[in-house]
Amino acid sequence: MKRRHFLWGAAGTAAISTAAWAGVRHWPERGWFNPCLGDLPQALADHPVVRLAWEGVDAGQFWDSHVHLVGVGDGGSGIWVNPNMDSPLHLLPYVQKKFYQNAACVEHADGRVDSAYRERLVSLLDDMRPNKGAGTENNRSRLLLFAFDWHYGENGIRREDLSTFHVPGYAARDAARSHPQHFVWAASIHPYRKDAIKALETALHDGAVAIKWLPAAMGMDPASPRCDAYFEMLAHYNVPLIVHAGEEQAVQGEGFQHLGNPLRLRRALAAGVRVVVAHCATHGSDIDFEHPDQPRVESFTLFERLMANAQYHGRLFGEISGITQINRARFLPRILDHSEWRERLLHGSDYPLVGLMPLFSLKHIVAQGLLDEAVVPAIQALRDYNPLLFDFVLKRHLRLVTPQGVKQLPASVFATRAFFDRSARTRLPAR
Repeated sequence: MKRRHFLWGAAGTAAISTAAWAGVRHWPERGWFNPCLGDLPQALADHPVVRLAWEGVDAGQFWDSHVHLVGVGDGGSGIWVNPNMDSPLHLLPYVQKKFYQNAACVEHADGRVDSAYRERLVSLLDDMRPNKGAGTENNRSRLLLFAFDWHYGENGIRREDLSTFHVPGYAARDAARSHPQHFVWAASIHPYRKDAIKALETALHDGAVAIKWLPAAMGMDPASPRCDAYFEMLAHYNVPLIVHAGEEQAVQGEGFQHLGNPLRLRRALAAGVRVVVAHCATHGSDIDFEHPDQPRVESFTLFERLMANAQYHGRLFGEISGITQINRARFLPRILDHSEWRERLLHGSDYPLVGLMPLFSLKHIVAQGLLDEAVVPAIQALRDYNPLLFDFVLKRHLRLVTPQGVKQLPASVFATRAFFDRSARTRLPAR
């Protein structure tokens, strides 16, 4: 057996149980490897399935609100990856890195992974746009690139041993400045840092349009009073906080999964922060500490509870990246059935995970009655060329048939630019 196939097979064992639990047959449907094909063929770009997906969606208002900026630090970007991910002695993180590099189509870009990753994103977005890159700077679709802070302890000291990777804010900032027609950026600043407030102010002055947290991986508790000054600043400048909720599996988070409990976001909401719950908390379960006599409940159920609170209307939002993955797709009917959420959902892709072939099963979504089998071949073909377009077109074709009629994700879910528009915020203080 080839060593490469062994590694991928070893990584796949972690996902096989998930696929079996989801009831997926003939998995993986498109193989283990992303073929990383070139430019999207014009015939596929003009396919009726693709054109129908763009119908009603203004490409100038389309901002993908969940794109990871990753690399290996070979381009002077300051990006850091835990050395365990380069050691076969640490099999799971080692193989995860191989998977992620293939998903991003940079596995053979030795010595220039960082630049190849950015170039790939630019190419995918240009190919995805219905106008093929035409138009002015202000009416182009864009990708929101995430910085990613270190794990910090309660004492405010960073813990490299508990960090999977680190993407400094200036790496995301510089990528956005280098490609203003393609990227905007989100800072990632841990609230326990001694310089947290100063770093937050600097990021906002440098053009960050949002803040990204992943509590289980970074070691922060959104319910801690230590976050109050941070929340006060976010609320004052109307800066959205994008927070992963539910169980985290893509990066190291064991021992800290409880920090992803959606109920821990009440403190930020009470402070007036616009909170965006990544993936709509569609994976894992949490302790319902508001009802201690109850067993653990689905994280999504707790997210539903928060969304049902009228006080949070205009403050709490759901972001739909990853919701079609095999470990999350069982919640698709409930998301689609919440018609009252349609103005509170934001599109995101979770790139590069959307390029990880075994994570998706269109057959499973068809079996749920949420996707017309006739559109599957065209959508599947998109994956081989452009996972961003695949993700968008798939979500636009989801349908839930109910006694009240057919429910789907409306075009407004994909018009996310206004949500992050800096011009609508309170003016920043002079420096």
